[in-house]
Amino acid sequence: MSPLRGAGIPRSRELVGFATAGLLAYAADLALFVWLRGPVGLDPLTAKSLSFVAGCSVAYAGNALGTYRHATSGLRQYAVFFAVNIAGALVQLLCILVSHYGLGLTSARADTVSGAGVGMALATVLRFWGTRTLVFRGEGRVGSWTG
Repeated sequence: MSPLRGAGIPRSRELVGFATAGLLAYAADLALFVWLRGPVGLDPLTAKSLSFVAGCSVAYAGNALGTYRHATSGLRQYAVFFAVNIAGALVQLLCILVSHYGLGLTSARADTVSGAGVGMALATVLRFWGTRTLVFRGEGRVGSWTG
């Protein structure tokens, strides 16, 4: 029995929509970060903070207007979405912390694999769960994983 049986949209469509919004958000985040660091000349933390907020906004808009368009959206949902995304970023940082300082894997490649590979995969699962269960819930909700 499918966990989304009788839900608003099939799981595959939900996953594709979520992934599409995420890829667009990633592209916006990266492009803005490169522009703010390069031509604008901002320090890396300020540039990343601004690009992170922009990326979150793009992802929220993509999910609110696309994937979860039948669910309630607004300022409360955006705030929860932003918190879920911060939790995802913390997961990525935790993966780097564990591999770099805990396991002694200190090369740039190891940091990339742990942060952008393992950390991104775990953070994406957390973001997907948080987006569908904490942000876009109630009327028009796409379903529940427990059936």
